[in-house]
Amino acid sequence: MTLRLSRLHFPVTALGPGRRLGIWTQGCTIGCPGCISRDTWPSTVDGQPAVPVPDVLAWCVRHAGVDGVTISGGEPSEQPAALTELVAGLDRHRRERGWDLLCYTGVEEDEFARRCPEVHGLVDALITGPYRAAEPTDLVWRGSANQRLVLLTELGRQRYGRWVDARTDRPALQIDVDGTGVRMIGVPRRGDLSRLERRLAAAGVRLEGVSWRP
Repeated sequence: MTLRLSRLHFPVTALGPGRRLGIWTQGCTIGCPGCISRDTWPSTVDGQPAVPVPDVLAWCVRHAGVDGVTISGGEPSEQPAALTELVAGLDRHRRERGWDLLCYTGVEEDEFARRCPEVHGLVDALITGPYRAAEPTDLVWRGSANQRLVLLTELGRQRYGRWVDARTDRPALQIDVDGTGVRMIGVPRRGDLSRLERRLAAAGVRLEGVSWRP
């Protein structure tokens, strides 16, 4: 089983509590206007092959000091078989490692459960719903006011209960710079991306092919 994968990153500290493994899937047909991750919409990217799920799991277990795993995209539920194998593998490993599992989806909970019933039964928390640029929010880890943090397990309730209604006007953002470009991890508020571009420009870094613009 292979997974169309956009990227992996550790540590992720802006999408869930603690130090997390970040897994971004490739491919999304929802296409929310204003999405900051337009680069993850195409189902395939030239030169970027699908990755065997065991390879993704092997990457996950290489890291120490991990509190949880965040799966985002793209739209993870558009690869139901691969997502099911991935989450089942993460579930086996987290029994000894204490990971929680958080998944982002652009569909509502009932639709996610229909598409990926086994995944719905294993993840601890879901952040659900499409991004709506006209409904800004200061809810933690969410981009628009319609999106919900749904707690599905006792571990989810323990680790995420205090965050369901938590708000912030300064969301955590991470900037990752490597040989392929500059990546922002997190959920920015209005104006954050423009400020980022200005600061990078002042440091002599010019952005081309920005993912959040058509």
